[in-house]
Amino acid sequence: MTEITFYQTETGDIIGFRSEGHSGYADQGEDIVCAAISALVINTINSINELTEDEMDVDIDEDEGYIDASFFDAPGKEAQLLLKSLALGLTNMEDDEAVTEFIDVIFEEVRTC
Repeated sequence: MTEITFYQTETGDIIGFRSEGHSGYADQGEDIVCAAISALVINTINSINELTEDEMDVDIDEDEGYIDASFFDAPGKEAQLLLKSLALGLTNMEDDEAVTEFIDVIFEEVRTC
């Protein structure tokens, strides 16, 4: 199962996320659930990097199967929109009966300074 944890403030702003694990829907290279999750996550990271002024720290380990993304400063409106779009896409996948057992989307509240 792939777990995607969104770290958000008490106001609901997303300040980072972690995607980890392989969905297990099919064999590696044929897993459409894993491919869809990866496409959404990588596109969001690329979009934030190319379309906003926000700077992110991204750590990817393909062998361990995780992507960590966090911001150096509080993300702006454009980055928030992209992050909320990612969360929407992934929660919609999670709600689909055909793939719900292969993806878990978690929202974790974190305190910021």
